[in-house]
Amino acid sequence: MSSRPPLHRPPRISGVVIAILGFLLAAGGAWLVALGGSFYYLIAGLAVGVTGVLLARGAASALWLYAVTLLATAIWAMHEVGLDGWSLEPRLLVPVLLGIYLLMPWVRRGLLPPRTGAIAVAVAVLVGIGVGVAGFMQPVGTQGESVARNLPDGGDSSVADGDWMFYGRTPKGDRFSPLDQINAGNVKNLKVAWTARTGDTMRPGEDVGGTDAGHEFNFENTPIKVNDTLYVCTGHSWVVAFDAATGQKKWSFDPKANTDADVYLACRGVAYYEAPAGTQTDCPRRIIAPVLDARVLALNADTGKPCEDFGEHGFISLTQYLGHVPAGFHFVTSPPLVLQDRVILGGWVFDNQAENEPSGAIRAFDPMSGKLVWAWDVGHDPQNWLPGPDDQLTRGTPNAWGVYTADPDLGMVYLPMGNATPDYFGGHRRPFDEKYSSSTVALDIRTGEPKWVYQNTHHDLWDMDVPVGPSLVDLPGQNGGASIPALVQTTKRGEFFVLDRRTGKPVTDVEEKPVPQGAVPGDWTSPTQPYSTGMPSLTPADLKEEHLWGATPFDQLMCRIEFRKAVYKGQFTPPQLKDTIVYPAFDGVIDWHGASIDPYNKLIIANANYIPFIISLAPRGPAEAKGLVKPWDGTGNEPKVGGGLAPQYGTPYVGKVHPWLNPLGVPCNPPPWGTIAAIDLVTHRLVWEHPLGTTRDTGPFGTHVNAPLPTGIFNIGGNMTTRGGLVFIGATADNYLRAIDERTGRELWKARLPAGGQANPMSYSVNGKQYVVIAAGGHSGLGTTSGDYVVAYTLP
Repeated sequence: MSSRPPLHRPPRISGVVIAILGFLLAAGGAWLVALGGSFYYLIAGLAVGVTGVLLARGAASALWLYAVTLLATAIWAMHEVGLDGWSLEPRLLVPVLLGIYLLMPWVRRGLLPPRTGAIAVAVAVLVGIGVGVAGFMQPVGTQGESVARNLPDGGDSSVADGDWMFYGRTPKGDRFSPLDQINAGNVKNLKVAWTARTGDTMRPGEDVGGTDAGHEFNFENTPIKVNDTLYVCTGHSWVVAFDAATGQKKWSFDPKANTDADVYLACRGVAYYEAPAGTQTDCPRRIIAPVLDARVLALNADTGKPCEDFGEHGFISLTQYLGHVPAGFHFVTSPPLVLQDRVILGGWVFDNQAENEPSGAIRAFDPMSGKLVWAWDVGHDPQNWLPGPDDQLTRGTPNAWGVYTADPDLGMVYLPMGNATPDYFGGHRRPFDEKYSSSTVALDIRTGEPKWVYQNTHHDLWDMDVPVGPSLVDLPGQNGGASIPALVQTTKRGEFFVLDRRTGKPVTDVEEKPVPQGAVPGDWTSPTQPYSTGMPSLTPADLKEEHLWGATPFDQLMCRIEFRKAVYKGQFTPPQLKDTIVYPAFDGVIDWHGASIDPYNKLIIANANYIPFIISLAPRGPAEAKGLVKPWDGTGNEPKVGGGLAPQYGTPYVGKVHPWLNPLGVPCNPPPWGTIAAIDLVTHRLVWEHPLGTTRDTGPFGTHVNAPLPTGIFNIGGNMTTRGGLVFIGATADNYLRAIDERTGRELWKARLPAGGQANPMSYSVNGKQYVVIAAGGHSGLGTTSGDYVVAYTLP
């Protein structure tokens, strides 16, 4: 009886699938080559396609060909990005997995003869794995150790140590708590002390995910704490008071805000005012808060009842003196600065909708009567004036929508100035628009008289407005001289401008550097932009094709193709009549949350974001003819506009803007997408920098896959520093509150939040016990879990 060899069955299905994928990769690679990009995808795609054909035919040469392809891929990957783990991942993970698949018995036994080819593939797989492992073993970020100066004169005694009376605890905005009961040695024992709920939650029609379907509902609040009470405001402008020790609700007030037209629903904080002794009023202690339908309210801090002697039964309207205000074109999201018997605020304007929008003027009101005391209007002469009942503040001027800071001793308030609308076309801006847009401005608190202006982006065409007031700090003088009253202005660009807060003059070197030119017809670009060369920068490096990311070779290839198709000349590439990559973009590096400062050790702690955006402009006539936007003359209310469009009425162009994500819905730039860093304000050195957050609550196509990869993640919300040597931060898209060692940047503790913590944490003490508190209610734009929680932590 003779034996017969087993039936030879080539892996035809596997071969066909692999051939299709390979030739698709080659087709995309050919497109990339035609655009002037890398040849790798064309060559590798052809090799994989041929591998699939050989597999389908049962030829063992398929293994040899793929082994050579995988080895060449490992060499190419290291050539492009070195031993960078996250950059190696899209280049090696899928090819290595395919190599492992080719070693499976059901593939090999269909090939003749398979033995030596299988060994070659195994060796190539091991090389690929080795390269990837070596990449992930490299140190991530920058690791140093801060100088422990602990200078005795660093603190601000204007607010009691146990209180938190302003958005940044004090009017100086350092976000620093002098409490040290919770410290680096015991923070691991931190537990939930209480959890409270405001009762204000997302409503039907409001948006999760930041699309055009509805409003963004966000809980970005930093509570203030005065005596034994915590005061919070919510996304629908409710004001709620909680017992600071127990979290028990004391009172809640709903102003019935009409938010139907508002695209952004948030309240970052309230302000506190205490009337001078002997003042005749039923509200000697009052909470002053913004309302999203362009009002300001004053409430009795003890009862939550409106203060009848403030404006009209506790309310003042912010639309007076503004002329025509289309629905949703003016409201306030940040707390007013209440200091020296002034309530100082500006407002949010509807970005990129039109020229000639309502004025961005800054106004000061009397905290008792609510009467207007002064207005700072850059289009008026003089700029600080008191308009009469029939006067109108200059339309379309730069606004200041973020939190303000102040030096009470100097009598100056510091304003973070936005842009004269719209953002992406500046050809019609007036001289005073050009002077004050995207600047830090100092005004006299009492009179509104301008003291100085310092611009950190010239002729801003990218929405690089200054989103938050500077943080104030006293720095040692040179050669033992007198200390310098300074401020540090964070920016969306990632630059830190250190200025003398008396004069606005730079304390550290600033250099004007040439930037890309070539604006659209009718506009122009500044030939240079200021760079704070005397300080470390968190500005990302310019994008390059070889550094673009993707979870797989296919989506990385698409990012490369889009990169080659778009206009990009580096930072400050002006918007064009085709896709233009803007990086950094309007969501930061550092946005409205600012940074914290340790005034004793002279450190600034900043969390940063890294995601590019795509902007394009189109001539208005054809865009309106196609129905992309409807014509509008500025009267009545604006026609509804969706699809990420910036109508920019009054200009020759319609804009479009969106984050630059690959087909899987993740950024085209490589991780880390979020970091936290410490900078020494004396030596001007980067002390440490680390990725911040994980992908636990994010994933491809907007999914939540519970895979906590330590990529660093997009974050909205800031951090707080304490005398206990800790940095507390929520902010990240993975719904955690973290405690970080201020000296090293290492994570010491974290707690899972019931919803997104897109707010600045704060700290206070009651009855000798220190608490750390954060508002956890999520952020629609970031897509985190929505809620209405206020969570307090303390030691057992």
